[in-house]
Amino acid sequence: MVLKSINPYTEEVNWEYDTFSFEECEAHIKKSRESFLEWSSLSVEERTKYLAKAAEVLRKNFDFYAEIITKEMGKPIKQSRAEVQKCAQVCDYYAENAVEFLKDELVDTGVEKSYVTFEPLGVIFGIMPWNFPFWQVFKFAISAMCAGNVCVLKHASNVPRSAIEVEKVFLKAGFPEYVFKTLLIDSKTAMDIIKEDMVDGISLTGGINTGSRIGELAGRFIKPIVMELGGSDPFIVLEDADIEKTAQVAAKSRFRNTGQGCNAAKRFIVLESIADDFTKAFEQEVNKLKVGDPMDEETDIGPVAKRELLEELEAFIEDAVKKGAKPFICGEDCEKGFFFKPTIIHAASPDMDVCNVEVFGPIAPIITVKDEEEAVKVANSTELGLGAQVWSRDLDRAEKLARRIKAGFAAVNGMVRSDPRLPFGGIKKSGVGRELSHYGLKQFTNIKAMVVNK
Repeated sequence: MVLKSINPYTEEVNWEYDTFSFEECEAHIKKSRESFLEWSSLSVEERTKYLAKAAEVLRKNFDFYAEIITKEMGKPIKQSRAEVQKCAQVCDYYAENAVEFLKDELVDTGVEKSYVTFEPLGVIFGIMPWNFPFWQVFKFAISAMCAGNVCVLKHASNVPRSAIEVEKVFLKAGFPEYVFKTLLIDSKTAMDIIKEDMVDGISLTGGINTGSRIGELAGRFIKPIVMELGGSDPFIVLEDADIEKTAQVAAKSRFRNTGQGCNAAKRFIVLESIADDFTKAFEQEVNKLKVGDPMDEETDIGPVAKRELLEELEAFIEDAVKKGAKPFICGEDCEKGFFFKPTIIHAASPDMDVCNVEVFGPIAPIITVKDEEEAVKVANSTELGLGAQVWSRDLDRAEKLARRIKAGFAAVNGMVRSDPRLPFGGIKKSGVGRELSHYGLKQFTNIKAMVVNK
């Protein structure tokens, strides 16, 4: 099988790569396990030095990596640069804090000595998506490797060059070979790797169906797993919100990365008393966004990553129209590329598909509600629970409301975005476990109790 990297803007093939056979994967994972013995024997202080070097490699070459990201999945180049910089930041964060996070925790149990220690598990298998082809990998791998594990990666099939270059970042930073290894494989081979009990933990970012299948296998073989399965994040606008600021952030939160973000705002739940004002301001902000060539520094919205996404997005619009919605389409036609015009859906309702599942693309449904209670009910009505935003000038009120939303992350008067200092993940069918912060660092460790008696 051949993995093709197709430029979503030019529709031309960037690169082609042959996939690895299962036997090749066996050989690579065996070498990764051998590398684990050396890597895990290093002190945390020694491992963090490599992380600092990885940050240097990323910053030194961030234009090169950004261009690959844009060519492979269509992200505007200025957003690709920001993604690479964020990868460097997560390296810095753990380089500076991991020693403290992973130190033994003393516990007074009345004996000579009691403490908790954090020991690495072994080979961690990352199965990652294409929407943030560098960041999604660094988000899982840096903490896993910092804790003393080694990582093997199955990346999305449409971003093979990104997968290869991520491995090269670590090699350029001096990491021992096979501490991080990219496997160019299809989904079946990834499943076979888990079925053959070849790894010690699994980190997955993807869709619910994939998560269900991988989770079933992980359970069968009693493997620890972290899953981030996307969201349908509510963006709640109360009647006392700063409409201008709220509309500006709404446009950014929904249409950044061409709407292809797990933690993007996806359902705009607005109190009816200010619905007209918000909608008008939101339309104005969306109309300001430039759609076009993602390599153009001025572009805000590029093509979606894959042609097949266009049909899915059209289906969402058709379903919404059948159920009474009124689409408001922004932007101009583009002659080439996998473009979908930014679309605001007026008169949206919770029974529409676009308001119930994760929509990867530039569509923004606006749901009008009577009061705060209805806003909470609608926000919690889906099976997903990744992030949520609440907008109000009354911070105490907004914070209390945000605590009632069933989500792994809630923001008041700001965007939901992953931050190395905060745990990231969801509840309900948005996933299990957490990435980032000290919580994510310990997900793939044996949290061992030690008791020493005289």
